Amino acid sequence: MDTATYSHDDLPARAEAYVTVAAALDWLRTHADEQPELAELARHVGLSESHLQRLFARWAGLSPKRFLQHLTGEKARAALLAGEDVMGASLSAGLSGPGRLHDLMLSFQAATPGEIKLGGAGWVLTWGLAVTPFGMALLAQGPHGVVKLAFVDDGHAQAWAELQRDWPAARLQRDDQMMQLLAERVFGGFQRLEPVHLFVKGTQFQLKVWQALLQVPEGRLTTYGELARRIDQPGAARAVGSAVGANPIALLIPCHRVIRGDGGLGGYHWGETRKRALIGLELQHRQDLAGVEVVHG
Repeated sequence: MDTATYSHDDLPARAEAYVTVAAALDWLRTHADEQPELAELARHVGLSESHLQRLFARWAGLSPKRFLQHLTGEKARAALLAGEDVMGASLSAGLSGPGRLHDLMLSFQAATPGEIKLGGAGWVLTWGLAVTPFGMALLAQGPHGVVKLAFVDDGHAQAWAELQRDWPAARLQRDDQMMQLLAERVFGGFQRLEPVHLFVKGTQFQLKVWQALLQVPEGRLTTYGELARRIDQPGAARAVGSAVGANPIALLIPCHRVIRGDGGLGGYHWGETRKRALIGLELQHRQDLAGVEVVHG
């Protein structure tokens, strides 16, 4: 995410606001055909209209109505078409192209077969819970970089078990304060002197899919079928979907940018509401940077 989207100072406030934003998004999704007024939404979440407007502005920088406009099928299809074009150019150009890996100063490293076999023996993995603009998250970092970023709503047991499963021989050391500082780097902007290092464990197929995901820029979308074509596996859309679902590092490896070919959001490991919020905020941010809407379906 760009520094214009998030800042360190307002991260706790935006984390708190997300609880109401998520409830509002859920209600609006189920009542979209009724075209509800702001007053109805405000009553549902138990706030005044003015308070709700301020809360949305704090979290998304715009009104609920404008935010929802970025979640329409038309916007999604436009971003999808643009994403395919940009992704193709980026993959052709490699890491010097306009992909996310270059733009956001991310470095991506895969565990070697030897490292996988050792299971993290001799490593200390620091993990902890942190507030983010999209709810609580579990983060973990080791000698080679970030190994885990998972949103946790109903406790962190599953994310913790996944971390243990991936690196069974590592010593896990909890430090919530350190992981909150990491969250502020991740969600607070990428204007820094050093990159964020990602270190992942996966099959060769999964690694290809995750690397392809890194080439989908903010505010662009792709499909499972398109990802399959980009890695030269045109008949493997279902397997690509499984690899997307196995992504261990939310947001930074942007699996939320994969939607169905018909423009529907599809599933998301960390919940459809959060996926809707991520996509909507990124579409809005991209339009803000452009000044005008430049993508047409």
